[in-house]
Order: sequence, then C-alpha cells, then structure tokens
Amino acid sequence: MTAAMERPELEPGQWVRHPGQPGWGPGQVQSAVGFRVTVMFQDAGKVLIDTSVVALRLLRGPDDA
Repeated sequence: MTAAMERPELEPGQWVRHPGQPGWGPGQVQSAVGFRVTVMFQDAGKVLIDTSVVALRLLRGPDDA
C-alpha cells in the first residue's frame, strides 16, 4: 500500500495543495468519495484527483504555505 492510500479520506471544505503542481496554488475540497476528490484550485480551477495516486498535502487554510 502506498503512502497516498494510507491517508484518511478528505472532507469538503478542507484546504489542500497538490505536491506536483505548486503553480495551482491552494485548493478547497469540493467533494470526496473514496479516493476520488474534486478540488477547486486557486489558479487551475476544478480538478478531479485520484488520491490513491496523488497524496494531497492538507493545509490549515488558504494562506498556509
């Protein structure tokens, strides 16, 4: 099992960052069903992410580095 798969399920409203796409900026989780998480990123818009492949970094808020 990969590190990404060990993460607890994310919840709508939480702020995250995609580790492989720093230019997307912070994103807010819109929906999360299993490993399928829809995130609205500041500079990339709405993106569907498979968290079994990508370990999103949880932020404390949109201004968290």
